[in-house]
Amino acid sequence: MNTQRFTLALLAVLTLSGCLRMDSSLFNPTSDIEAYAFNNTEPMDWWDFDYQPDYLIEDSMVRLVPLASQAPDESTPTTIYGVYIGDPARIATDTVILYLHGNGGYLDSYWHRMALMVHLGGKHRFGMLAVDYRGYGLSEGSPTEAGLYADAQAGIEWLDGMGLTGDRLLLYGYSMGTAPATELAANPRTLRAQWLALEAPFASAEVMGQDGTGLALPGSYFTDLEIDNAEEIKKVDQPFFWIHGTEDDFLDYENHGEVVWKNYRGARGVDIRVSGADHGDCIGVYGPEQFNAELLKFILNQ
Repeated sequence: MNTQRFTLALLAVLTLSGCLRMDSSLFNPTSDIEAYAFNNTEPMDWWDFDYQPDYLIEDSMVRLVPLASQAPDESTPTTIYGVYIGDPARIATDTVILYLHGNGGYLDSYWHRMALMVHLGGKHRFGMLAVDYRGYGLSEGSPTEAGLYADAQAGIEWLDGMGLTGDRLLLYGYSMGTAPATELAANPRTLRAQWLALEAPFASAEVMGQDGTGLALPGSYFTDLEIDNAEEIKKVDQPFFWIHGTEDDFLDYENHGEVVWKNYRGARGVDIRVSGADHGDCIGVYGPEQFNAELLKFILNQ
């Protein structure tokens, strides 16, 4: 059998067996928990900096928030959970970050990142709501693309009900979380976010599938997901902050983040390429203090 015939035969076997499909592999939730721990101060290898007491969060500043999230194909809402860090009484006047995490773990897994960012410009200066998507942590249901957007939107609607206005909302997405962040910045349902920040974004589900197989095939071979940050970012005219590691071995920054950055057509963007950083240690390699300073300057337009 020549090489061409062998390749075609292999593709046929893989396609029929479903091995090329990445729909379910995008989501890697942890859900077998009884409660959230929060305020985890254990050192993390990828974090690459000492977790200082100044970044600790007082228990009084942490509130578990149940949210009703309803995807377009659902007849009844799904209960998901978020955590609000800050004083809810100040949401009507604070700048608030909606933090949308990656595809693995659950809220506790991202606590170090969240704890860092709520102290932008000073201890507890900004508020933050972080959401566990359906199927993650204590949130009910199973993860889906439609659910991903609905869950992020549920967070926005809760903030709206607490008095937040769009001119004080920063959407921050990491990895998989860049999909709902970009979608809701580009196509706001209620509040129109003032800022969009993406850490290690992917260009599209199709490019992810092609990266994983090394095969230049149509996206339908790999996934039914329609996530396309590279296209949605074209609709975003809000200020845009992008940070990505140059050695990202999960979402290559040239095939993913760089494409998203180049497709941004807004008036004010900040692009940070972190030399030597991988997918999960971008902030640690760049330097947490420096990251906070740059993100604060971005928000304040300095």
